[in-house]
Amino acid sequence: MTVPLVDTSRPAEPLGTRIDLDDVAKRYRVGEITVTALVDVNLHVDDASLVVILGPSGSGKTTLLNVIGALDTPSEGSVRVGGVDITRASEKERFAVRRRLVSFIFQSFNLFPGLTALENVQFGADVAGVGDPVAAAREVLAAVGLADRADHFPNQLSGGEQQRVAIARALATGNPVLLADEPTGELDFRTGVQILELLQAQADAGKTVLVVTHNREISRVADRVVELSSGRIVHDGAPTGGRAPISDLHW
Repeated sequence: MTVPLVDTSRPAEPLGTRIDLDDVAKRYRVGEITVTALVDVNLHVDDASLVVILGPSGSGKTTLLNVIGALDTPSEGSVRVGGVDITRASEKERFAVRRRLVSFIFQSFNLFPGLTALENVQFGADVAGVGDPVAAAREVLAAVGLADRADHFPNQLSGGEQQRVAIARALATGNPVLLADEPTGELDFRTGVQILELLQAQADAGKTVLVVTHNREISRVADRVVELSSGRIVHDGAPTGGRAPISDLHW
């Protein structure tokens, strides 16, 4: 399934997909204890691709995604996304990055229960300043196979359909970087494969797609695998044995 990029009709110059993290560390204070989530992370993604960030729970995967997506700031080091330095950005500046550069796909979907599928997707397009948000929303809903479910509310949709709505909302922004946090974690195998096909299509269409997962099998279909352990990158390279087709997956 090929999902088209959405023409957002925004006057600003197109932003790139390059991601640069240099010597990034992230620490949190929990009471009297300092928790170190990331240590000396150096990561450079310079081409549109599907990158899997792999690791067990507590390895720092989601923290890394949040730092890249301007939801959090590093304690040390520098972060640039699409040529924009977000290392010490203000909240207003981080919002601008999320509006123009990155879009999130969450495991828990994060849909508004009182909005229809179309309205949920339109919300993403509205925030991003898309010229015709309704048209963009209808386009991407059709692309993910949900044109006939546009008027349904989240509680009327299956888990897989809700995740596809969440993906459509991210695509409707037209942003060049997609960040997906365990996007198949709550889905059955067949639906999970459909979601991976959608994400791979976006990488093939020129976006940078980062997928956080603990499922090593999913890493087989990536262009690149970045493995974390205790907040450190312990492996960064092509999948063992080369990139496999999605049809070869099983879990």
